[in-house]
Amino acid sequence: MSQLILVRHGQATPFEADTDRLSPLGEAQARAVGAYLAEAGLEPTDVICGSLVRQRESARLAAEAAGGGWPAPRIDSRLAEYDGDGLTRVLAPLLAARDPEFGALVRTYERERQGTERNRHLQRMLEPLTAAYLRGELTHAEVESWADFRARIHAFLHELLTGPSGRTVLAFTSGGVIGVTVAAVLRAPDASALTLNWRVKNGSLTRLTYGGGRSSLDSFNETAHLPGELSSWR
Repeated sequence: MSQLILVRHGQATPFEADTDRLSPLGEAQARAVGAYLAEAGLEPTDVICGSLVRQRESARLAAEAAGGGWPAPRIDSRLAEYDGDGLTRVLAPLLAARDPEFGALVRTYERERQGTERNRHLQRMLEPLTAAYLRGELTHAEVESWADFRARIHAFLHELLTGPSGRTVLAFTSGGVIGVTVAAVLRAPDASALTLNWRVKNGSLTRLTYGGGRSSLDSFNETAHLPGELSSWR
């Protein structure tokens, strides 16, 4: 049997011009992951990360905190998150143009994006937006479709599950990827992937055991290794 540990990257910078980098809190979260796994005696045979900066930096900082004994991370673009910037920049205006209620959510978010409640207003906008995206009601040539996003994650999982046994794979990725993976293992509908996505905390661990083409979920969204000040949703 083999083990797959999915790590959500540390907190990024969604409200800044460059959204694909770690915040200082995100860097501390990544280091906490590495220190915890090293203390637990984890010796990964493979370290994989998505192609996004926040995913690659999380892998690098975790490896440093673990003492540098892990294998060099391999970048696999199939573990990149869905195009959140494309959703808000390209698809949100399309939905707002035909749905006045959603348009009001967009305007409220834009008005409050520098305020203390910005996370709440962002979430209220994202939930109907991603639901329409998942259903295939919003498409644009510049934005990867949900079907293509899901297909690349399933391809990664198939390759992993049918590969050599006896591996301990550590994969640094994002909430949407983790949601699709868990939904696939549980044979749950696509909508469950988004529900799971909203619950995945930065720096959390999700563990699966697999072998012989089969897989099972051992834990989801572990955060006990993150002190209170390092626990964050986004």
